[in-house]
Amino acid sequence: MNESVARRLTYRRLRHMSRHMTERTTVRLPEELLNRAKRKAAAEGRTLTSLIEDGLRLVVAADKRSAKKERVIPRISTARGGLMPGIDLSDSAALQELEDTDIIDRLKRGR
Repeated sequence: MNESVARRLTYRRLRHMSRHMTERTTVRLPEELLNRAKRKAAAEGRTLTSLIEDGLRLVVAADKRSAKKERVIPRISTARGGLMPGIDLSDSAALQELEDTDIIDRLKRGR
């Protein structure tokens, strides 16, 4: 292929690509990640830009899917009543002792 034809093809390709590109930006990546991405892009015969673009599209699509999941409403307790017998909320020392006893019981059971 002569030089003139190659130049026209390259120019045509660049002009075609630039119509689809909307913005140019700088991204700072760890060197090892960038090297791996370059190797993957080369192995697949594509540009680094297209590899990054596909990765971003996957991440953005995953965010949309997770946002559209049905909300899970927590169960509401149907328990009735009040304090357990013998509990006095005004006696902080007794409350602390009950909590300590509960912790000791859980430790003995291995939880």
